[in-house]
Amino acid sequence: MSEKPDRIAKWLAHAGVASRRDCENMIAEKRIRLNGILVEHPATFVQDGDHVEVDGTTISPPTRIRLWRYHKPTGLVTTHKDPQGRSTVFESLPEALPRVVSVGRLDITSEGLLLLTNNGALSRFLELPSTQWNRRYRVRVYGRVVQEKLARLKNGIEVNGVQYGPIEATLDSQKGDNAWLTVSLHEGKNREIRKVLEHYDLTVNRLIRISYGPFQLGQLTKGSLQEIPTKVLREQIPTFFQPQSQSR
Repeated sequence: MSEKPDRIAKWLAHAGVASRRDCENMIAEKRIRLNGILVEHPATFVQDGDHVEVDGTTISPPTRIRLWRYHKPTGLVTTHKDPQGRSTVFESLPEALPRVVSVGRLDITSEGLLLLTNNGALSRFLELPSTQWNRRYRVRVYGRVVQEKLARLKNGIEVNGVQYGPIEATLDSQKGDNAWLTVSLHEGKNREIRKVLEHYDLTVNRLIRISYGPFQLGQLTKGSLQEIPTKVLREQIPTFFQPQSQSR
């Protein structure tokens, strides 16, 4: 930590608890204590040596910003606690790993590259559409693919009252009623690919994220985790490490 104290939501975000906005919600929900006293206002500052708790759990001070590539298998939900009792991504991680949050989500039936970080502010930064980072997927569908229809997605599409941004989709192969597509987009709303392709009478039966911005799934095996070196991290997202970005 620097000598200058941080607002508690920012401090918690840099400690990897959640995004700054979510931490502010936790304050409103009266879930946070500072030196044993309930925090009731976001304009509360944390200094070196202060004791911070969330839901009764002590939070360690922020450390260096870290990012991992994780190959999410199907059958796991991307949440810390699931009300339905399903297995989660975070339960599958090594116990020695510090508390992390995900950059975006992959639903329970999706697989592939999921970025994890110990810094909530970085997670929020990488999720923003303004980063213009491309998310690329390999998608297997059931149905007859018409390339001309896929080409129209580059202009965006409205499905059931929801406007989706430009999507690049190409047909890689078709055998019978099954086909493989490569799909790229820059935002990624909830179940966007599934909903858009369903609009074209295509049922997604496998969805694998193969890249998120400059970070690739590569040969990472299912369930494996690999940290991205700090040098690479700073080279790929220099704007985040500029002083004005750190004030988020």
